Amino acid sequence: MKLLAFDLSTRRGTIALANEKEILDTSDWSNDRRSSAPFFAALNNIIREHGAPETIVVGLGPGSYTGTRIAISAAIGLQATTGAALGGISSLCAISDESEFCVIGDAKRASFFFAKIRGRLLANDLELLSENEMNERISSIGTIPIYTSDDLPQFTSAKLRFPSAKLLCLQAQTFRQNLARAPLAPIYLREPHITTPRTAQNDGKTLPLLG
Repeated sequence: MKLLAFDLSTRRGTIALANEKEILDTSDWSNDRRSSAPFFAALNNIIREHGAPETIVVGLGPGSYTGTRIAISAAIGLQATTGAALGGISSLCAISDESEFCVIGDAKRASFFFAKIRGRLLANDLELLSENEMNERISSIGTIPIYTSDDLPQFTSAKLRFPSAKLLCLQAQTFRQNLARAPLAPIYLREPHITTPRTAQNDGKTLPLLG
């Protein structure tokens, strides 16, 4: 069975194809969010070389809303033509294969998100924190590795790292029961639809994860 995974949630795009035994093909590129051409070129190359997949897995973010929507739309279109099974995983779980690590990121509006991954699964819901709150959280977690896919020089202990489609493949094969199922949607840091203007009240509050 061939499994195709890809992620466009950060400024580095990634795609991989695997079977039960090994990674068959992989590609990473600078993900210019103004153009999806490199992604579709990589996708077409893999399918032309290896044939259609039986399963498709998409990184759901959090991250670039536009990139994640493009990835989901491409997966849905490919599913329609191939009949492949479709699932989604938080992109954060594909940043490292370590048993425990944390991921932080820019949540805009002078806030940042925090997540802990344990055993390759999200150990807590995403939290939105102020800069001071984030510094306190980082100080409290000891020697656990911290990664980010954003430029956050104010948090010096966070190492820059991006989601890996190879790790998405591994996640899908290991935790198939934990895949988000259709209809897939990006993981939002805040509510995507706001009907009346209001001041953000989310700092320090726990937000539910999709899937």
